Amino acid sequence: MKATGIVRRIDDLGRIVVPKEIRRTLRIREGDPLEIFTNREGEIMLKKYSPVGELGEFASSYAEALAQTVEALVCITDRDYVIAAAGSGRKELEGEHLSKSVEQLMEKRGAFSVSDVQSEMPIVSKDWSSDYKGAVLSTITCNGDCQGSVIMMEKSGRTDALESLRLLATSAANFLGKHMEQ
Repeated sequence: MKATGIVRRIDDLGRIVVPKEIRRTLRIREGDPLEIFTNREGEIMLKKYSPVGELGEFASSYAEALAQTVEALVCITDRDYVIAAAGSGRKELEGEHLSKSVEQLMEKRGAFSVSDVQSEMPIVSKDWSSDYKGAVLSTITCNGDCQGSVIMMEKSGRTDALESLRLLATSAANFLGKHMEQ
C-alpha cells in the first residue's frame, strides 16, 4: 500500500474527505460508489465499486456470444476499464483504461457510431492500432446512471454495417442495464 502522508480527521457525522490528489489519481468522481471493507490487520479499505465489473464471467460470456454472432470485436466496459472483450484483438484491450473520448461519449448517454476508430474514438488510453475501421458505442444505464458501455468494432466501416451494430449494441446495453437493476 502506498503511503500518501495525508492525514484526515473524521467529522461528527462519521465522514472523512478523500483528498483531491487521490480522487484525481484513482479517477473517483463526485457520486461514484465506493466499496468499504476491512482486513484482518484492522485497516479500512476503500475500493471504487463497479456494478459492471461485478458481472465478471457473465459479461465475458455475453461478449463472446455477441462477437461470434456478428464477427466483430466486442468490449463491455465500466466507466473506467474494459471489463470483458471478445473477438480478434481482445487481448490488447481487456483490462485497459478507457480513453477520454470514450468516457465523454458515455457521459452523453445514448448510442454513437464512428467510421474511423483510430482518429475519432480511440478505445483505450494506451497506444493501440488495429485494422478495425468502424465502431459503435452504446451506454449502459442502470437506475438512470451511466455504468459503462458496449462497444462493437468492425472492419468495413460501411454505414449499413455500423447501423446493424448500433442496434445490437443498444440492445445489449439495455439488457445489461436491466440485468444490473435486478
